This record gives sequence, structure tokens and C-alpha cells, in this order.
Amino acid sequence: MLILGLESATAQVGCAIGGHEGVLASSHSARGKRHAENLTPAIEFTCRQARVDLAEISCVAVDNGPGLFTGLRVGVASGKAIAQALRVPMITVSSLDLLAFPLRYTDRRIATVIDARRGEVFWALYRQSPGGVQRLSEPTVGSPDDLAADLLAQPGETLLAGDGAIRYADRFRDRADVEVAGGDHAYPSACSLVELAHARALREDWVRPQEVELLYLRRPDAEINWSVREGA
Repeated sequence: MLILGLESATAQVGCAIGGHEGVLASSHSARGKRHAENLTPAIEFTCRQARVDLAEISCVAVDNGPGLFTGLRVGVASGKAIAQALRVPMITVSSLDLLAFPLRYTDRRIATVIDARRGEVFWALYRQSPGGVQRLSEPTVGSPDDLAADLLAQPGETLLAGDGAIRYADRFRDRADVEVAGGDHAYPSACSLVELAHARALREDWVRPQEVELLYLRRPDAEINWSVREGA
């Protein structure tokens, strides 16, 4: 089984192809808000690197959020179009789960934090479990101070990951029990998406393209701006 993974929930666009042999090829780029322009070339490049024709794909995996509204729509719409054209099923994985997965070997609590813009972040808490991570809380949206208060109520050490954690790292600088992971842990990875999707595919835990739902947690900025203008 070959899985095509598309990740576009944040400022980074990612694509990966893999299966039982692991990830065969991947491509990631962060070029502002140019998700639509970057995704198609990323898919073509990844197929060439993996020496795989798109027609050989047997499942399409997408990040269903939370994340940036436009980015999510681009990735999921592209994934649906490919899955429908190939007549293959889909698998969805949360962006917060994708951030937590590479940190599955730590014995600390994990908090994955995505910059939601407008002074807010999306976050969820995890802990290590056999073969991966277990989510301890439902995805939440709030201010960085809300997150700090949530962590203050939790015993033990916490490892933060994600662009939201990096942007608001100063809120946790005085906390000896909190560390912010940087570098490669800033964005969800398409490689992690393929790995997690493969495990679900073995259980036939997939959905039809028309059944894919996005996890927004908040109204799109355009709707918020319209409401503000109406209120004014």
C-alpha cells in the first residue's frame, strides 16, 4: 500500500509518500501563504523522488486541522480531488497529533501548540504510549496566557512544540518545568502523517472523500472581520 500524505495546516506545505517500507520521499517548504502554488509542485517532486506514479497511490492522507483556514482548505481540497480521481479512500490526522508524534520518546508531557494568529493558539496535551503518543486533552483554542495557566495546573515537566510555542516562548521563559522544542519541531510533518496514516490503513480506519471534515475550532478570519464591521 502506498500512501500520499498532504500537510498544509500551517505556514509550511508538506508532501510525503510511503508505505510498509516507511517514507520513500518527502518535500517541505515554507513560503508564506502560497499554499496553492506550492502544493502541486511538491506532489510532482515527491512522486519523482519516490519513483512512484500518482496512479499507484492507494490512499490519500491529509491534515484536517486545526490550523490556518486557507492552508487547510487547499490541502484537503487537493487530497479529495486526488482520492476521487483515483477512487481510493482517505485518512485524516490532526495537525496537533502530527506535532506530538516525533516527540514520542520523551518521558515528559507534550504540549503541541500552533499559532492561530490574532493573538491565539491551538493546543493539546499528550503523553508517551506504546508505539506513539496518547492525547490527554481535546484540541483547544485560546490565548497564550490560557495555555500557560493550563500548564500551571498540570504536575510534572512539559515539552512544547509547534510554531505557536516558538512565537510565544517568552511566556514560558521563567518556567523551569517547561521547555520549548525548536528547529524541526516547528511545523507538522508530512512524514509523520504518512507513518500515522499507514498504521490506520492497516486497520482500514479510513473515510470516503465526501466524509472528510475539518477541525477549525474558530470561525474563518473573513467571517470574524465581517462580524466586526457589522458591529461597528
